[in-house]
Amino acid sequence: MPVLETPRLRLRRWSDGDWAEMTAINSDPDVMRWIGSGLTLTEEQTKKAIARWEDAWEQRGYGLFAVEVKETGRLAGFTGFAVPAFLPEVMPAVEIGWRLGRPFWGSGIATEAAAEALRFGREACGLTEVLSIVQIGNGASERIMQKLGMQLERETVDPNSGRPVKVYTTGNPDSQE
Repeated sequence: MPVLETPRLRLRRWSDGDWAEMTAINSDPDVMRWIGSGLTLTEEQTKKAIARWEDAWEQRGYGLFAVEVKETGRLAGFTGFAVPAFLPEVMPAVEIGWRLGRPFWGSGIATEAAAEALRFGREACGLTEVLSIVQIGNGASERIMQKLGMQLERETVDPNSGRPVKVYTTGNPDSQE
C-alpha cells in the first residue's frame, strides 16, 4: 500500500473518512466545470467513485491517490492514474489526472502531487508512456501538463460529452523516435 510524500503532501490510498471532503469537492460547480459534461456529483456518486478508484488499485497496482495536506491533514483532492476508456481512440493507455478543491488552487499542489505520482508510475509501476486529457479552455490543467514536461499529441472530441479536448503525452522514452 504505497504512501508517497512530498514536502507539503501525502499521497495515499483512500480511507473511510475521505468521502465527505471529496463530496464537497465533487459538488462544487467550479471544480467540475471542466470534467466530463460539467455536472457535479452527489454524495452517493462520490462514494461509488471512491470504491471504483480503490478497485483499480487492487486490479492494476496503481490508481488515484488521495492527496492530503500534511500540515492540516485536510484532503485536497486526488491525483494519479486511470484508464481513459471514455476516449477509445487513445486506448490502450494510462492517464494521469488530478482534481483539487478550490481552496487548493493556484498553490502548486496539483503540480507537486502529479509530479510525485508520475515518478511513482514510472519507477514502481513501469509506466513508460502516460497521457493526460484536458478540455479545451482549461488553461490551469494544461499548464500543469506542460510543467510535467508533457507534449501535445492531438486534439479531439470527448464522445460522451461532445466537448473538445487536448491529449498530452509524456512520450515513450523507450521508443526510437
